[in-house]
Amino acid sequence: MMESRFQPVILASQSPRRKELLTRIFSEFQVCPAHADESLTPGFTPKQNVACLAQRKAQAVAQSSDPQALIIASDTIVVCDDVILGKPKDEADAVRMLRQLSGRTHQVMTAVCVKTPERELTQVSVTDVTFRTLREGEAEAYTATGEPMDKAGAYGIQGMGGLFVAGIDGDYYGVMGLPICMLHEMLWQVGVDAGVEKQKG
Repeated sequence: MMESRFQPVILASQSPRRKELLTRIFSEFQVCPAHADESLTPGFTPKQNVACLAQRKAQAVAQSSDPQALIIASDTIVVCDDVILGKPKDEADAVRMLRQLSGRTHQVMTAVCVKTPERELTQVSVTDVTFRTLREGEAEAYTATGEPMDKAGAYGIQGMGGLFVAGIDGDYYGVMGLPICMLHEMLWQVGVDAGVEKQKG
């Protein structure tokens, strides 16, 4: 486990998946959902947009947090044919997205923004995900479970949606919503556990 010289450590997300994954890095942290503008910026690439969304979340939480806090924010989008697939508006929209992904390879982009009192660092993990061809009625049956409704691209790889995934090229945890290897390296870059090293010496 890492220890932070910045306190408190705040996860700017209410996602149970991100919370679960962050426990692999920090034993203690606060959860503070970010209330930020999630609209896309015209003219930005999908990668630029997801990075901007993560930055907005970190900055929104920073405005009402301890100035010495370490803030970790993340945002995930699904991209198919250079079009961003967000969370479905309703069941019909979820079925449409799943049919669009059927039998094809798409990209899952997860941006992470790490904000300290001194620095703000943002990186984007990009993973290729290949769906098998869905059988007749599978998109509707999966949508009826409710699992797709709060997920970008209308599926969760860690849940029943994993039954559709024939393969991935990239970071599995990035597809889940928090690429912990990339985040761990980012934390080193901003000197999160420099204080621990000093204590050991």
